[in-house]
Amino acid sequence: MRAAMDAHGPVCVGIDPHPALLESWGLGVDVAGLRAFSLGVVDALGGRVAAVKPQSAFFERFGSRGVAVLEEVVAACRDTGTLCIVDAKRGDIGSTMEGYAHAYLAEGSPLAGDAVTLSPYLGVGSLAPALDLAAASGRGAFVLALTSNPEGASVQHARGSDGCSVAARVVGEVAARNAGCELGHIGSFGVVVGATVGGAVRELGVDLEGLDGPVLAPGIGAQGAGSEQVREVFGGSVDRVLASTSRAVLRHGPDAAGLRRAHRQAVEDLETVLTGTDK
Repeated sequence: MRAAMDAHGPVCVGIDPHPALLESWGLGVDVAGLRAFSLGVVDALGGRVAAVKPQSAFFERFGSRGVAVLEEVVAACRDTGTLCIVDAKRGDIGSTMEGYAHAYLAEGSPLAGDAVTLSPYLGVGSLAPALDLAAASGRGAFVLALTSNPEGASVQHARGSDGCSVAARVVGEVAARNAGCELGHIGSFGVVVGATVGGAVRELGVDLEGLDGPVLAPGIGAQGAGSEQVREVFGGSVDRVLASTSRAVLRHGPDAAGLRRAHRQAVEDLETVLTGTDK
């Protein structure tokens, strides 16, 4: 991931086939449209972006045929040498978590990309089957930590009897998985932190610099967060931020050249934000 971010810029393009986007591309809101849209994004951007992030919900809504398209997307990313983060946000316990882990992280599974998003709200420890398998198979995971949706604060900002916030505890437990990471590298386990959470990282005692892993960050640039907000949220961790964008790029399709120009603009805008030179 570090090499991909250096080569192509720290931007992850989501594959979010909303009905409105399918229609704007002149496609039907059906499996055929889903397939044309999703593989069109990979065809246009494969080998040119740090990562793509298919949102599994928009595939699952079409049942088994939609999941089959997601499998095609994962395979197409692999064929183009593009990192694929499957945005599934899975979280459960025991054998059920093991089932999810094998679906999204086991070698040979058609749904196994290079990383998966996970929800820790049954306890970070409950994610052990997925985190262990990710490490064993050379894959990664992004654990939800501090999201920008207003409903998230009621859980993520809560503090235990020791005064530690839920968000800080999640990041701390994920950081423990990255202990011993080689100097100059980033660990296999990252977190999701919204770029629009303001001073919450500092106020909640979240140690992103100690994470030693990547931070998947929606909300930078077109979604509202400029350099001041980015510095406030991410501090000294900005070099490990992988910004997530979807509609800002996808609305320029189906023209492949348009998608590429939009991605390049997103990279340039993000680099401006990260260097603090935006106006």
